[in-house]
Amino acid sequence: MGAFLDKPKTDKYNENGSGNGLRYSLSSMQGWRIEMEDAHCAVLGLPQGLEDWSFFAVFDGHAGARVSAHCAENLLDSITQSEEFCKNANSCDLSSNAQTNVDNVKTGIRDGFLRLDEKMRSLISGEDKSGSTAVCCLISSHHIFIANCGDSRAVLSRDKKVMFSTLDHKPINPVEKERIQNAGGSVMIQRVNGSLAVSRALGDFEYKQVEGKGPCEQLVSPEPEIFVEKRDNELDEFLILACDGVWDVMSNDELCDFVRSRLFVSDNLTTICNEVVDTCLYKGSRDNMSIVLVTFPGAPKVSEEAVRKERELENYLEKKITGILEQGDQVELLHVMQILSEEEIPNLPPGGGLSAKRSFIESVFEKLRPKAVDNENGHGSSW
Repeated sequence: MGAFLDKPKTDKYNENGSGNGLRYSLSSMQGWRIEMEDAHCAVLGLPQGLEDWSFFAVFDGHAGARVSAHCAENLLDSITQSEEFCKNANSCDLSSNAQTNVDNVKTGIRDGFLRLDEKMRSLISGEDKSGSTAVCCLISSHHIFIANCGDSRAVLSRDKKVMFSTLDHKPINPVEKERIQNAGGSVMIQRVNGSLAVSRALGDFEYKQVEGKGPCEQLVSPEPEIFVEKRDNELDEFLILACDGVWDVMSNDELCDFVRSRLFVSDNLTTICNEVVDTCLYKGSRDNMSIVLVTFPGAPKVSEEAVRKERELENYLEKKITGILEQGDQVELLHVMQILSEEEIPNLPPGGGLSAKRSFIESVFEKLRPKAVDNENGHGSSW
């Protein structure tokens, strides 16, 4: 279909920061796709007197990058300009009307999504068919608000396990399918009218033209599903926002286990995010990949034992690779990977497995056989 490159683009874009008791980093990679359609946003300290609030978001564009880029620039403003949000955000931690204020904040977030979508309709020409998923979180001192529209996903790790995950909005979901059919559409090959793979998104205005139906009753709805979790400063570990290029090849448990294991080895969140997208690429993801990792005060800390086991693993792999290459001059990287995949290798990162050490294996192979790696990567055969 012409949607893929002959060789993946593995350059990464990174951001990181800290504030409000949080640390975050993000990584995005174009991968095999001919265009980078993902976008993201990270803000520590919000306007309207909400300095102790933070905002993080991932947007996965399709049919172009215009909508995802516009959302990354404007969704936060659209939410914070909501009267319901601003009036209640500072008071949702107060005991007297806490639940009412929380509900009003949720209403404000929803209004922000719908307002942004309606504004984009007038800005984007009829020729532009692009749309975007959106998953975002707003974190205050006491609450985590998570809004999801589409099939990007947010996962919260608490007390060494997945505590919460958003649900993907797919056309085959009964509630989504009913709305699509009520709007005169159909679900074929698990897609809206046989074409679009998500049932909720911003943009995608060709699917939002049914007369007599409100914005949330169209074939594709811009309405986010909004969840609220009270923070637990002792047990909350980290929050992950990622697009489906990540989730296509790693489950919630696998990714959380992997991130948790890397936090025991390194406190560099950028390194960990880069390891995630590299691992997903090596696991076979063919999509753009973006991840935002937010850590709480209760996140795992670097462990001397974990660092020692990581060092032992890399020493083990280097010895194995050296032994394999001693078999002859014509040994290729793929052959090395095949042999290693058949071994019972101790201390591989949980959730990542051998794919998580692919970059290290390549670096050792390149050190011993630099020309071989250049030749294989040049022909794309090492993928």
